[in-house]
Formats: sequence, structure tokens, C-alpha cells
Amino acid sequence: MKIIKKILLLLLVVFVIAQFFGPERNEGELTSITAFETETNPPEDVKLILQTSCYDCHSDVTNYPWYNKITPVNYWLADHVKHGKKHFNVSGWEANSVKKKDHKFEELIEMVEEKEMPLESYTWAHSEAKLTDAQIESVISWAKNVRLKYSLLPKPE
Repeated sequence: MKIIKKILLLLLVVFVIAQFFGPERNEGELTSITAFETETNPPEDVKLILQTSCYDCHSDVTNYPWYNKITPVNYWLADHVKHGKKHFNVSGWEANSVKKKDHKFEELIEMVEEKEMPLESYTWAHSEAKLTDAQIESVISWAKNVRLKYSLLPKPE
């Protein structure tokens, strides 16, 4: 029994020490989203959906929940953000080519239609981010209009 108490005490000490370390936070400027919103012109309902369901993981501006201060949860969240930004990042949007922007919107439509976004693991803790069928329709309609706009723009070879 003494060995179990020692192991538990050691684990507690490691857990407490780990709380002083954490990953870098994803806290950029709100202005990093402005170029994306200006170019894609989402209607107000879609803009609200983007703010509550997308930007935390797909921009340089993450609104962290209180539990992000707990290690190892903060590393798990940082990994979500890293992967989210890798696949679709609205910050720095203007640096992408028209072809890449069009492709990202093609992927956005596919992921939202198939209800793969937002991630279920995100909506567990953020129930307001779960999309209704009407919200899905709004996002897809907007995204298809953006793709139409991009299809009319010249694409350099």
C-alpha cells in the first residue's frame, strides 16, 4: 500500500509542476480576420457562425476557455489549433493565391456538408458552435457564392 501512495504522490507533484509549463498561445490581432471578411463578404448570420464555430481554430485569434490553463488540456487544444490553421487559416488570407482560396472554399463546403466541421470534440465543450441544418445551408450558400466569385477571377498558371 505504501508504494501506491508514493506513486500517487509523485504523480501529483509532476501534475502540479506541469501546470507551470504550456504551449504558446494563439493570440493574434482581430485585424488578421478583417481581410478575409472583406474579401469574402459573409452576411451577418454567417459572420456570427464563423465567430462562434470557426475562428478559434482557423485564425490567429483564439478565444481560450478557462480549462486551457490546465496541463495537459492546453497541449491538446494547441494541437487542435495548429491542425485547424494548417488546413484552413483565415488570418493572412490575402497572401493565398486565387486558386488556393478557391480550393480552401471547396474543402470548407465539403467539410460542413458532411458535418465534419466543427469537430465534435470542439462542440462538446462549445455547444453554441454546433451548427443547425439552417446554419449549414447558410454557410454553404455563402461559400458557393465566394467560389463563384473566385472562378471569375484570372488564375495565373
